[in-house]
Amino acid sequence: MSENERIINSLIKQVSKPGRYCGGEFGQIIKDKSKVKARFAFAFPDTYEIGMSNLGVRILYDCLNKENDIWCERVYAPWTDMQEKMDEYKVFLWAHESKDEVRIFDFLGFTLQYEMCYTNVLNMLRLSGIPLYAAERGEEFPLIIGGGPCAYNPEPIADFFDLFNIGEGEEMLVEIVRLYIKMKAENRYTKADFLHEAARTIPGVYVPSLYDVTYNGDGTIKSYTPIFDDIPAKVEKRIIQDMDKAEFPRRVIMPYVEVVHDRIMLEVFRGCIRGCRFCQAGIIYRPVREKTPDVLNNQAKCLFENTGYEEISLSSLSISDYSGLAELTDKLLEWTPENMVSLSLPSLRVDSFTKELMDKVATVRSSSLTFAPEAGTQRLRDVINKNVNEDDLLRAVNVAFDAGKTQVKLYFMQGLPTETEEDLKGIPALAKKVIESFYANPNRNRSRSPQVTFSVSCFIPKPFTPFQWEPQDSLETLEEKQTFIGECVNDRKIKYQHHDAKTCRIEAVLAKGDRRLSKALELACNEGFRFDAWSEFFDYDKWISVIERAGLDPSFYANRKIPYDEILPWDIIDCGVTKEFLIRENKKAHEGVVTPDCRTHCSGCGANRLGGERTCCPKTAKN
Repeated sequence: MSENERIINSLIKQVSKPGRYCGGEFGQIIKDKSKVKARFAFAFPDTYEIGMSNLGVRILYDCLNKENDIWCERVYAPWTDMQEKMDEYKVFLWAHESKDEVRIFDFLGFTLQYEMCYTNVLNMLRLSGIPLYAAERGEEFPLIIGGGPCAYNPEPIADFFDLFNIGEGEEMLVEIVRLYIKMKAENRYTKADFLHEAARTIPGVYVPSLYDVTYNGDGTIKSYTPIFDDIPAKVEKRIIQDMDKAEFPRRVIMPYVEVVHDRIMLEVFRGCIRGCRFCQAGIIYRPVREKTPDVLNNQAKCLFENTGYEEISLSSLSISDYSGLAELTDKLLEWTPENMVSLSLPSLRVDSFTKELMDKVATVRSSSLTFAPEAGTQRLRDVINKNVNEDDLLRAVNVAFDAGKTQVKLYFMQGLPTETEEDLKGIPALAKKVIESFYANPNRNRSRSPQVTFSVSCFIPKPFTPFQWEPQDSLETLEEKQTFIGECVNDRKIKYQHHDAKTCRIEAVLAKGDRRLSKALELACNEGFRFDAWSEFFDYDKWISVIERAGLDPSFYANRKIPYDEILPWDIIDCGVTKEFLIRENKKAHEGVVTPDCRTHCSGCGANRLGGERTCCPKTAKN
């Protein structure tokens, strides 16, 4: 046992939930260091319980470790009690498998799932003894890589990263590490030469230091300029073309402590045929690529045999849009009941929820179902292109009531573009109609009272959506609307929940920010910001203070209407969907005009440009 491991084992005994830190789980991968040519620390900037539930981390951990000479290990954000012990004993952040300090690795990669985790990223660099800014890190420090959905606007954290993976990383990450190994073997590696070579030769790699950014007098961006002629002016995202052939982890690491999603997660397809105008994921994950039912069924069996999990969750942006759902559920039900395995179907749409589907998932233990109408009136649902109506919702909940369900959860947003007071009133009114539908249903469960819980989040304009040019409501307006909705609830069978408006405002600043925010984030790190996604740690006034002390105005990012011709911080990225399409959709939103889904009609979003000739959805290939 190394001295570092001995100290770590001592610290683990002094903190809560030691299973977060001890490693040694069934399914972890250990390799002979003498045979490894590159070491990769894969970091999830939140707690072990959340990180161990992330499907992307499981997939990429498997992809890298399939390479015999590459060893990928895991890193999570230590909880506050462990951080205090690490600072007290001067222990640097370590990797789970080997207990080695991550600062000695070749790569330290962060998955960027949520803007409010940025302070955890910087704090993990601090805990590792690694300088925050890429420009201040010498050859002795690992290359810092970022990926995930937040990498589609990497600019607020660009100065802290050496490079970003834009798009899907299964192939790209391996290519990056293989290039590193090759340049080391040829004795021509320097960090600067490697970054230039990666940007030049590997599609999807964005190296922020290789692009100069200039600003206009009003604070808007004037230009992005590559400093070399042989790197792309725009970085095009990478995608996996054939999902049946995509890497799939046949064994997963079994945690010692309870995690958020302790079950089999079966990725059914990527992308979305819908075009909700507020939804970033529905744009950046295009085009739609499905796995076939046979492949999915075999993968589910494999994971069950290797884990013994009692629940399978079918993972996608909208599971009821999977064209092979009926065939897949039939195949799964041939063996799951006898093995006491239940099926979970999240992300159900009200317009495709049927009795047949309800019958197939009758083994789901939950007594409630969740739907997302998003807006309280049909006018506003047309504005956001939700493409569902009130009748769809009431039909769906009655299917649930027929099956004995008594609890329904509804998700809405407030602060959407063109929103009126009538739209806000429509949210609790729709919840009331669900209650009324329960009592009008002759097949209802008469032994229990109904319960409708509706949750309302604040609209956050996100990059690469038709609403990226829209302003977020002011904080005062967001909070006033939250109070107004609550005052409209007059039934004890209806429960109202809402997100914290202050957190949503800071999220909007970080989502739409540019490189100048790095100064604010540096201040935040130096002043102890961490776990800002957790309400007990988030402090709005402190956030406003660091942003203003960095010489910036939060309203410039969150609350400003942006003209179509302004250069956006994320224009350096090509997500596949064209800006022209997004502008058309923005204009249609203000006209209240809907766009049909991709399976009904191809709207020419541009995602079929990626990776060769194909369409956004296989069902439209011959149209």
